[in-house]
Amino acid sequence: QVQLVESGGGLVQPGGSLRLSCIASGSSMGNMAWYRQVPGKQRDLVAAITSGGLTDYADSLKGRFTISRDNGKNTIYLQMDSLQPEDTAVYVCAATRRRFTSPRLSSQNYAYWGQGTQVTVSS
Repeated sequence: QVQLVESGGGLVQPGGSLRLSCIASGSSMGNMAWYRQVPGKQRDLVAAITSGGLTDYADSLKGRFTISRDNGKNTIYLQMDSLQPEDTAVYVCAATRRRFTSPRLSSQNYAYWGQGTQVTVSS
């Protein structure tokens, strides 16, 4: 049974940084991604990564967020810098066993989802 478990969320002041982790168990994963969701709004892509390390980002987040992975640990990370109050959301990890040659941005590509970790940016 595949499970995705996120960690690393919390409360941070504007301008601060956080690093999120997502550990996949039960299977080796191919493409993975981070999404975020605010109550009452749709879930939005943050960043996506292939098994080989190719990445893509939501245009508004390029330069502040960095996605990476450690295939040996079946884990992806999201380094978030210069955080702003509008980054407050639940950050959710997504994964598929399929290994696409490019990052996949649509949530329809991902069969497995974590429960999410809360990130709150506030002074």
